[in-house]
Amino acid sequence: MYAILDIESTGGKYNEEGITEIAIYKHDGHEIVDQFISLVNPERKIQSFVVGLTGINNEMLRNAPKFYEIAKRIIEITEDCVIVAHNAKFDFRMLQLEFDRLGYQFDRKTLCTIQLAELLLPNLKSYSLGKLVKTLGIPITNRHRASGDALATVKLFELLLEKDQNKTIVSSLINTHKKTQKSKKLIKLSENLPNKTGVYYFYNDEGEIIYIGKSKNIKKRVQQHFTNQSPKSRKIQQEVTSISFDLTGNELVALLKENHNIKSLKPKYNKALKKDIFNYGLYQFIDHKAYINFSIHKSTKQKDLITTFVNLRQAKNFMASQIEKFQLCPKLSGLEQTNGACFNYGIKTCEGACIEKISPKDYNRNAIDFIKKFSLGKENFIIIDRGKNPNEKSIIVIKKGELMGYAFTQLNYQKSFKILKELLTPLKSDRDAKHILQVYLRKKSKHVKIEPLE
Repeated sequence: MYAILDIESTGGKYNEEGITEIAIYKHDGHEIVDQFISLVNPERKIQSFVVGLTGINNEMLRNAPKFYEIAKRIIEITEDCVIVAHNAKFDFRMLQLEFDRLGYQFDRKTLCTIQLAELLLPNLKSYSLGKLVKTLGIPITNRHRASGDALATVKLFELLLEKDQNKTIVSSLINTHKKTQKSKKLIKLSENLPNKTGVYYFYNDEGEIIYIGKSKNIKKRVQQHFTNQSPKSRKIQQEVTSISFDLTGNELVALLKENHNIKSLKPKYNKALKKDIFNYGLYQFIDHKAYINFSIHKSTKQKDLITTFVNLRQAKNFMASQIEKFQLCPKLSGLEQTNGACFNYGIKTCEGACIEKISPKDYNRNAIDFIKKFSLGKENFIIIDRGKNPNEKSIIVIKKGELMGYAFTQLNYQKSFKILKELLTPLKSDRDAKHILQVYLRKKSKHVKIEPLE
């Protein structure tokens, strides 16, 4: 017998959440034989993003039964059943959490339809419930409500049971999710982490760094790793034995440090940043009429590179968004190929550099302003941002357009390279690092200052 279920929760800090809705369908391997569906008063506030996702709000739950009032029914309907859920680790943890609060030890065997689908339906792009039911043509109503998602899981499970002709895979996937040493280990590893911005490192029992990440909230992000059911996350959960972290005070230092450390240390579970990922570049050149032109193509080490992008579409969209702001010509910006005037000249939003209606000197003034804003060029400057505490500032040093590194200081006068070079933690100045800098500077907050390097 199977108890196929789905749980909606309040959201919030790990192991401090509460159940807001539960749906359980008892299944004998062929059809539903019993069911239980109920809203639950969690006796705690629901996170606003959860309200937006599920539509369940605190007012709806005011008169709903509290968990202790439905606990007996849950025990009865799941007795002698294997609990089945999409991301069973989460749903079973929520049940155990609520029963623990009542002083009752709730133990059942569990089966996760994510793991089962990965084995029986290999090579799919996504194993989320929404994507799976769409791919498989399973009807679903009341998405992100317990009854709707649980019924969709029933249909998915029936299909997977059919595909498991030898029945050996189902047996191998069944695990007893008691409070094992593994789950205790993961909770203990994350409980003392800070809710602050920085870079974190996962180590295996041999002291090797197996994963590096960055986050504005280290503790929350690490807990997401430990509750995620993707294949990579499950491998990390099995191997991680300790965690260290570096606070950075702001996201820019965290991004640059993450980029540098992944490429230097090459942890086995970091793939995205082991090589450059910004493969297209925006370049400048001067045509035979003395106008500054721009072109987009595969990134090279040419000196005329202005900035880089992940793909061609991103580059074209960026350039299109800047044409009006800087009064640039689409034709000279590499977005139109025509022998005459560009389209924008016809609608009077281009001054006509494409047909020499404006002089190169006047047009190039706009182009140079654009280049200065989005290119590191050969400039010497520092970026001053928040530090690790209120009395401290971070300083990132750019010398001749190259990233040198970062330092933390409490002294406002430390702005000369002669002084800063002794404080600097060096960072790799590759394409990705430069792209991170450029994107951050485009979106820089009011508290971020840019000053000349003395």
